[in-house]
Amino acid sequence: MDEQTSWTVITEQRLVLADLLDGLTAAEWESPSLCAGWRIRDVAAHVATAPQPPGMAVMLGAAVRGRGSFNRVNHDMAVRHAARPPGEIVAELRRHASSRRLPAVTNYRNIVPDVLAHSQDVAIPLGRDLPMPVAAARAAAERVWTMGWPFWARRRLRGVRLTATDIDWSVGAGEPVTGPIAALVLLLTGRTEAARPHIAGPV
Repeated sequence: MDEQTSWTVITEQRLVLADLLDGLTAAEWESPSLCAGWRIRDVAAHVATAPQPPGMAVMLGAAVRGRGSFNRVNHDMAVRHAARPPGEIVAELRRHASSRRLPAVTNYRNIVPDVLAHSQDVAIPLGRDLPMPVAAARAAAERVWTMGWPFWARRRLRGVRLTATDIDWSVGAGEPVTGPIAALVLLLTGRTEAARPHIAGPV
């Protein structure tokens, strides 16, 4: 998927997520997401802040408080932003949906799987159906498979061959694991329990 198409997908998925969030109850905003230790509102805030990267001083302060742990820094910054009213978070998602600003540590190729997976982090535990665009999901799967940190998909899924059943995509070697590309994206990004009902094979 080329750069322009990738940005179109990112914009569309931010807006789709905003629409989903806009109809949630107060209790749903506080409920757990698929990410351990993250509420729905924390995930929403994380996605909303991607096109609003903080300055270097803020990042350094967060790194000190997080003792150098990227995961802790990411979580703490999301929780801090999530203190805003839900309506403000939704408005930010919409306002910055087409923005191409990103934190210095990432790029648009990483944001495609990020926004796809995080949208499912919100939708799945709430029992909402949020279809993942198939072509975008394939691009996300390919990116996660090749990028290493933070998912280490090739290491975690060593000994299996992943094959999508709804689009031409296959990687790995070993025991066959098959399913829709959206489910494979969940598996590749470590959301194994959410993926398992939709895939066949030893995972």
